[in-house]
Amino acid sequence: MAELFDDIFKESKLFADREVLSPHYIPHDLLFRDRQIQEIAKYLTPSLKGERGRNIFVYGKTGTGKTSCIKNVLDRIKGLPISKAMVSYINCRIYNSRYRVLHKIVSDYLPIYAKRGYGIVDIYEKIINWIEEDGKILIVVLDEIDVVKDLDDLIYTLTRANSDIKSGGITIVGVSNKVSFKDELDPRSLSTLYENELVFPPYNSNELASILKDRVDKGFKKDKIEPAAVSLAAALAAKESGDARLALKIISKAGELAEERGADMVMASHVTEAAKYAEEDIAYELINTLPEHQRLIVYAIALLSIQGSRYKRLSDGGDSYLFSGDIYDKYVAVSNSLQKEPKSSRWYRKYISDLDMQGIITSYESGKGIRGHTKLIKLAYTPEKIKSTIEKALYKEMGVDKEIAGSQ
Repeated sequence: MAELFDDIFKESKLFADREVLSPHYIPHDLLFRDRQIQEIAKYLTPSLKGERGRNIFVYGKTGTGKTSCIKNVLDRIKGLPISKAMVSYINCRIYNSRYRVLHKIVSDYLPIYAKRGYGIVDIYEKIINWIEEDGKILIVVLDEIDVVKDLDDLIYTLTRANSDIKSGGITIVGVSNKVSFKDELDPRSLSTLYENELVFPPYNSNELASILKDRVDKGFKKDKIEPAAVSLAAALAAKESGDARLALKIISKAGELAEERGADMVMASHVTEAAKYAEEDIAYELINTLPEHQRLIVYAIALLSIQGSRYKRLSDGGDSYLFSGDIYDKYVAVSNSLQKEPKSSRWYRKYISDLDMQGIITSYESGKGIRGHTKLIKLAYTPEKIKSTIEKALYKEMGVDKEIAGSQ
């Protein structure tokens, strides 16, 4: 049986350090992000001095280096001779509610209270008292802030805390893939933010090529990947979205394909094949990080694509498009079955535009003559796999029977 694991422990002919090629690896030097790092540091300077600073919101598409830059700055803060500025980094995909965020802060700094079943008010008061002890400034970094379910309540609680704190304060650093996420906030929450904003642009193909070359030089053995393969991976990622994570996934998968086939070098042909796998992986990761109602809309589109619409779909060269109105009706039915209040048609249209921009769906206006003037929509990926992907996450979170929505 031992030979079953021979391939696992055998030294790779191509890879030197696979971890360097991971999207989660954070290099010490972040190429093409010096300005953004300097801006983040500048905005945090008042808080590091023990003063109440403005909140910071960092935006940009997936793979533009937002989290890496934030973590880079946080690592540098650890080495500073400061005593009153404390940092709590919170991944909102895990801590996705006001209670969980506050509980994470308590766990970071007041662990004695973390396991006693305190409610929100008690936890809030513990944090306030802890800050006031010596006038601390608590920097709360909320990565993927837009996935917090009760975001209005969280923002209001953290910003209003500064009114209750007599000495010290709280600074929020919000990180989001969506520039428009604040549009959904209640006016009372918006009015308390008082924030700086920083937008991360996508990388262009030359920048991605430089980033990839830097990782490839460390991740692959010498002369084990042809330069054309690196250039192609960068160009493919730049064409799609300027996503460095996508570029890294492509090049890493290309290496795996080359190794599986006993090749002596990673070639451009391996990259072409790897891109198909990597783009799909990124898409499904993105779908699982969508805000709740956008994900329900994608789920409704997947269900209609599989089950069929009440009306005949429009076919164009073998591709079938769904009518926007049918999708909205299905989305409402799915939401109701899950006891979720569906968003208005105005918000639905906005979400459709966001999904189109992110490449999860494709759409176009029908023009006159097809049920009046309507939008025609189809998924950019396999509906069956999208349905399965969403169900695994959605119903695990909600603890409901997946047949409820699927039968609507």
